[in-house]
Amino acid sequence: MVIVAVVLLLLGPDKLPEVAHKLGSSWRALKRMQERVEAEVREAIPDLPSTGDIARIARSPVNLLNSLADRVDAKEEAVSNAAEMAASPSPVAESIPESPQASPPMPRPDSSMLPPDPSMN
Repeated sequence: MVIVAVVLLLLGPDKLPEVAHKLGSSWRALKRMQERVEAEVREAIPDLPSTGDIARIARSPVNLLNSLADRVDAKEEAVSNAAEMAASPSPVAESIPESPQASPPMPRPDSSMLPPDPSMN
């Protein structure tokens, strides 16, 4: 209320509508420019999260980090469960005897046999 009284005293009742109109048109122009820039960025980067999501991330980056950590934990757990399932012998495999002519397993390539990674330079 005090701010309105001070503005009214400084500008006077004649200038106040003109200044309010200029402020409103400037605000509209700024919003249109923001929308154009956002549209161009979204055209260049289609996978960009929504503006609301970006604002939420900026307000609370800890929540984003926690959710990313939960995803990684779930993925690691799924991988370890799959590895355990693959490592455990199935009942069908136990009942089938191994043939005497089974070929030996292929040796794993040694890191010295692999070409150098060009991205490491």
